[in-house]
Amino acid sequence: MIGAVQALILGIVQGLTEFIPVSSSGHLVLVHALLGTGQNDLVFDLALHLGTLLALIGFFNVELLILAKALFVKSEQSKLSWFLALATLPAVVAGILLESAAESTFRSPKLVAITMILAAVVMFTAERFMQRRAKLTKLGDVSLKQSIIIGLAQAVALVPGISRSGSTIAAGLFMGLDRISATRFSFLLGIPITAGAILKVLASSTSLAEISSNFSIFAIGTISALVSGILAIRFLLKFLAKHSLDIFVYYRVALGLSVLLILTLR
Repeated sequence: MIGAVQALILGIVQGLTEFIPVSSSGHLVLVHALLGTGQNDLVFDLALHLGTLLALIGFFNVELLILAKALFVKSEQSKLSWFLALATLPAVVAGILLESAAESTFRSPKLVAITMILAAVVMFTAERFMQRRAKLTKLGDVSLKQSIIIGLAQAVALVPGISRSGSTIAAGLFMGLDRISATRFSFLLGIPITAGAILKVLASSTSLAEISSNFSIFAIGTISALVSGILAIRFLLKFLAKHSLDIFVYYRVALGLSVLLILTLR
């Protein structure tokens, strides 16, 4: 059973690592192992996802209203709006096909450590690839091909340790987007898939009763993920305006190697 302090810690970890490209699911697997808490708590998973969804909606509220309207009323944002919708589909399909594995087989500290390192290599390569391009794509000029490739990268992030933000930002860099455009596309792309995951849990006949019986834990997880999530979004957009992804690459490699060493010595 998750307590109040554990809920606070896990909420902060979720909010920070959901948007900073170091893998929220991977960190949660490791933190759950350290705290000795279960990884399949319905209420708490919902709380964490709700917190990060609210962080995205709060930060991008004006942009989201424009994009939502553009789905039905033709405007300069209509293309981007529809491309974001289409880019969501690969993750939806992957989630349906790999749901069982994502909730069990994939949640291994050793697998997380390995994917942390492998994804770091991909991010490092994407950064070098982007730096060699003479011309970079802005968010408003993203093509359908670029959108679908980024969407496929989001689907791969079902495996803990890959990082949804890390994989989609890296895919954006490979496809010629500049860092800020790739990051904003990644964050906007995360909204429908996160909302879908929340609705899926709420569709359970027992979910509301479980939330009601654990409301304080639910609230702590949601609020801590929301606050830390907004801080993480602000930080990353400001940081990547002037810096590369390299610091996150080095962190992922160091963490992955440390976990592998600890597991080997046990």
